[in-house]
Amino acid sequence: MNEPRPVLVVTCLNDPTADVVISELHDRGVPVVRFDSADFPHALSVAATITTNGLDGTLSTPTRTAELSQTRSLYYRRPTGFSYPHLGEQDARFAITQARYGLGGLLASLPGCLYVNHPHRIGDAEFKPSGLATAAAVGFQVPPTLITSEPDATRAFIKRYGPTIYKPLATPAYFVDGVSNTVQVAEVELDDIDVTVAGTAHLFQQMVDKTADVRVTVIGDQIFAVRIDSDLLDWRTDYSRLRYTPVTPPPGITDALYAYLARFGLVFGAFDFAVDREGRWWFLECNPSGQWYWLEPETGLPMLAAMADLLERKPR
Repeated sequence: MNEPRPVLVVTCLNDPTADVVISELHDRGVPVVRFDSADFPHALSVAATITTNGLDGTLSTPTRTAELSQTRSLYYRRPTGFSYPHLGEQDARFAITQARYGLGGLLASLPGCLYVNHPHRIGDAEFKPSGLATAAAVGFQVPPTLITSEPDATRAFIKRYGPTIYKPLATPAYFVDGVSNTVQVAEVELDDIDVTVAGTAHLFQQMVDKTADVRVTVIGDQIFAVRIDSDLLDWRTDYSRLRYTPVTPPPGITDALYAYLARFGLVFGAFDFAVDREGRWWFLECNPSGQWYWLEPETGLPMLAAMADLLERKPR
């Protein structure tokens, strides 16, 4: 008989990956409480006290109630964020701050809870400079990288390292004519560099002369590596042109994957590598909240079962 402790799933309303994970947990008889931080406070409430054993109290949605001290695990997948559109600017700012540090603080302090991943650790790992520095420290090969606001430094980097790409340091919503767009990875030339570089921070990186990409998804202690073949600089721009093949990581990669996650206190990570013509894997990034389920129908890899096992805390 399954234990009654619930799994909390914190995500936005439209999240197909969370949908299939919740369905799998339901089929296993594991109780789930799903909510979005944007539900607070109109469709989500909380009442908790601090005890010598940690938090004690409840979190309630219109259909579910969870005992905070009995939370089995928490699956944190990019919730919408707090919003108070009915309040004026100053009052909304105050209310959002109280919600973030109040409800957010409670969710980050659940006793005995397995976090996949902990929201604070996600925040740490989303800083690309930290991720690249950690990758180099644990033994991954990292392409030469420059983070700068200086046009002259950028020109010198391109002259030294040759073909260079620009990457956004983060990917907030970017609207063009009211439509949300993503700032894409792109090659840059010397003539592209001007004084606008001085306007903010930028990341430039030597382009890997690649033959393929690899997405490695680590779920707990399980590793799922998939080679992605295409003729694209950034394979995420056109999924219809991708071909998938499960592969085994070369020597040294597995230990570095676990070491990287341990440095950040993560139990899940979606790693991206570029494979060069000599077969070397070059670390590009690790997304602590990355997508993964679309790879299972393409490859047959049992990733959903691995995620459900992890959240269920099923012994292996």
